[in-house]
Amino acid sequence: MKRLVWLALPLLLSLSARAEPLRLALNWKAEPQFGGFFAAEVNKLFKEKKLDVQIQEGGSGTPTIQMLTAGQVEYAVVSADEIIMSHDRGAKDVVAIYASYQTNPQAIMTHAEKNYQTIDQVLADKDATLLWQSGLPYALYLKKRKTFKIKTAPYMGGIANFQKDPDLAQQCFVTSEPLTAQRAGVQVTTFLVAETGYNPYTTVLVTKASRIKSHPEEVQQMVNAVRDGWAAYLKDPSGTNKHMQGVNKAMEPETFQKSADAQKPLIQIKNEKLGSMTKARWEKLTDQLHDLKVIKTKPKADDLFQNF
Repeated sequence: MKRLVWLALPLLLSLSARAEPLRLALNWKAEPQFGGFFAAEVNKLFKEKKLDVQIQEGGSGTPTIQMLTAGQVEYAVVSADEIIMSHDRGAKDVVAIYASYQTNPQAIMTHAEKNYQTIDQVLADKDATLLWQSGLPYALYLKKRKTFKIKTAPYMGGIANFQKDPDLAQQCFVTSEPLTAQRAGVQVTTFLVAETGYNPYTTVLVTKASRIKSHPEEVQQMVNAVRDGWAAYLKDPSGTNKHMQGVNKAMEPETFQKSADAQKPLIQIKNEKLGSMTKARWEKLTDQLHDLKVIKTKPKADDLFQNF
């Protein structure tokens, strides 16, 4: 009898482990940028794949990579440059498995009355001031452009300063601050940083390489559910938006819809599988971060991502 108990113990422990929900940490609040993840929950796509997933809303500075490497969560959402930097600093177990945004939404927002036609015209305007976080990789990249002559000042959040002064430009996500400006009656023009050549994948789903090895079917089904979730959200975001409004009451219903519309071309690329990534883009981003001296080493692209 004792022998039977001991033989059954590993199975019981395995079943017990699977009874715990898989934790997915977001790096911001429940907004359309995470629409596909919440759509997988709302449409029971996780359950359809026999997964019990608990989505954890984030906020400013949520350390999702550290949460993953510390074992506090099984899955997390980060940006591609964060993954490369984590490998450079020794956290080599972090692997990208799904990239929601194929085109990064980071942008520069200007007053429409300035009539800029390109981002380089903005950067070359010596009489204007750009509000931004100067230490971020995209800012370091733009500062190296030959046209860069614009004055800069720290970005403190929101659009209060921007809307008062037509000579101010500011950093933004095309899915967020321009919508706020429009609601305030300010006409704006935005320029994607991606158009200059710096285009990290973002809203990237990551897990540990060790988890891919130990739970390959789970990881595959997680990606399948997220991909199906994004397909559902891109087709009709209304139900998922309503759910997210219950989580994030600070965002207005109209903004949910407009943000979902604005991000659609950044996520859904013609003839490309949702969430897929290429080795060439990871290598290019690694080279860019190395040239900017953000990283000291060049992690191998094959160690950074895996398509499913």
